[in-house]
Amino acid sequence: MRELNRVHLSGLRAVEAVGRLHGLQRAADELGVSIGAVSQQVKKTEAALGRTLFHRTPAGMRPTRAGDEVLVHLGRGMAELATAVRLAGRGAEDRLVVSVAPIFASRWLVWRLSDFHARFPDIRVRIEPDIALVNPDEADVDVCIRVGRGGWPGVVAEKLLDQRVFPVCAAEMAGRLAAPADLAHVPVIRENEALFGWDVWLGAQGLSPDILGEGPTYADASLCLDAAIAGQGVFLAWETLACPALEMGQLVSPFPQRFQTGVHYWVIARQSGLRARAIAQFTSWLKAEMEASVHQWRAREARAG
Repeated sequence: MRELNRVHLSGLRAVEAVGRLHGLQRAADELGVSIGAVSQQVKKTEAALGRTLFHRTPAGMRPTRAGDEVLVHLGRGMAELATAVRLAGRGAEDRLVVSVAPIFASRWLVWRLSDFHARFPDIRVRIEPDIALVNPDEADVDVCIRVGRGGWPGVVAEKLLDQRVFPVCAAEMAGRLAAPADLAHVPVIRENEALFGWDVWLGAQGLSPDILGEGPTYADASLCLDAAIAGQGVFLAWETLACPALEMGQLVSPFPQRFQTGVHYWVIARQSGLRARAIAQFTSWLKAEMEASVHQWRAREARAG
């Protein structure tokens, strides 16, 4: 343990955060300090250790070979320290930290958490909105819900739902859509940096996205959905996002065809240690709720068809 006298814990935290989050800005945000403070802590730690841990490049800070070796152990050590802090807190076993994409949280999860609280009143859930991949065994997170294609290294991910997409719009605009080709004559709402494009839906029907006209563009899918509700155009949405609005009559689905994107919802849970019981109860509840939602959505789809 005497080796720890060579360097401050704050410096090790800065090094670990920069390596895990791949940059000074994210590390500064997590640590609650300025970018300059993080940079100085990293430099001081490198000087104390006598090793360069990061390459400074125009694209950002990239670990050296020595840095990669150090970061493996730092990640484990910081995770253990975080566990020790949680254990010291009163009632830590009953606090559950769930990292989830903000859109999924606001459009699906928060509407169902009251049921979880009713079933498990002793477990307090804290939602952490984020889209970056988190390894619960190496971070202050118990359960991580993400959208992607899977195959992430270093984590155990269980698939929750195949993501299917279909056009949605306000009822008035749906009256102008008798066939998919009619999408060429209405505004189309687009999302910046979407995980999939209109080719997923149009291509399956022998149509090209080139037929689509102009329309508003928004930063995320939640804003796009709100724009569709407001009658600004047609949006290519997925079930977890659009189905609640369909059930409330805010939107309609003008065409019955729904196609998979190759993208899925996944749950990644801490594999051992603190709060194992609460984690198991939450993940079991989550899977049951998702199955119930899918059954409800597909039944409604069958009735509409």
